[in-house]
Amino acid sequence: MNRKDFYYYLPQELIAQEPVFPRDSSKLLYLNKNTDEIAHMHFEDIVQKLSEGDVLVVNNSKVIPARLYGKKERTGGRCELLLLRQISNEKWECLAKPGRRLQDGTKCVFGNGKLQAMIIETLEDGNKIVEFEYKGNSFFEVLNEIGEMPLPHYITKKITDNNQYQTVYAKELGSAAAPTAGLHFTEELISKLKEKGIIFVEITLHVGLGTFRPVKADKIENHKMHTEWYSISEDAANAIIKAKQIGKRVIAVGTTSCRTLESAYKKHNSIANCSEETDIFIYPGYNFNVIDGLITNFHLPESTLIMLVSAFAGYESTMNAYKSAVAEKYRFFSFGDAMLIL
Repeated sequence: MNRKDFYYYLPQELIAQEPVFPRDSSKLLYLNKNTDEIAHMHFEDIVQKLSEGDVLVVNNSKVIPARLYGKKERTGGRCELLLLRQISNEKWECLAKPGRRLQDGTKCVFGNGKLQAMIIETLEDGNKIVEFEYKGNSFFEVLNEIGEMPLPHYITKKITDNNQYQTVYAKELGSAAAPTAGLHFTEELISKLKEKGIIFVEITLHVGLGTFRPVKADKIENHKMHTEWYSISEDAANAIIKAKQIGKRVIAVGTTSCRTLESAYKKHNSIANCSEETDIFIYPGYNFNVIDGLITNFHLPESTLIMLVSAFAGYESTMNAYKSAVAEKYRFFSFGDAMLIL
């Protein structure tokens, strides 16, 4: 398929600039992937569509203040780093600006010297391997003090509270962007779902460039995903395997949870206790092995995310649902409304 097949028209005013409050008051488009039925609801109504024993698999990764603004030590020129993937304690893969001027051996200074970064390697795609030195008890403590939350470029309004860009169950530090489907859950809604017998299972995928890197290839199968790290605990694996064995539905909360589950199955031929990396790219023609349902936001045109949704719900059904969401003036992208596909 061609990248342009996944283009749709979106008025600028439908790009959400801030989250709604309360979170579960956002709109919810329900899509029955077997009948193509569409229903317009609110996220809190998801309780009606889920059944006792259904498993919701959530990504508990926590967004770090991954954007750093500083200066080159020698010249004083401005520089910017976006932390993508932790390689070791102080070594990270980063996006860097201005990329061509930050040559290997360049040293950058952030937060008046509280954090220093040495560019030690430039990768084929232009990303940098950076080694940090810091003044403080821990790297993340210093990062929390001087870094900024890495909001997507289409959000121009600054958030007043960093927790607005975190899920209520976020705990594992490491993401450069929020797993946004989970932003709709509140503690109260989670309690209601658990009272109904819905089972919550936590996995971790640290969201990096693989999730939001734009597709530039005309033929989508030529797109190369960036590597991201994920982890599935033994308890999580056992809960998902048990649900599948007794015929209960496994519903991924977000494309990152979906990619984690499908990656594990692809490698181990089952859901297994594992911690490893994935560059899985899911697009139409993919045969799903684990998930029975998907909760997701409305994604950018021509993105790998809308391609994944199209693979699960069907291309025509997905594009039709997006047209319906535009017509009904849903809010789009990270802080926008949600879709439930069953």
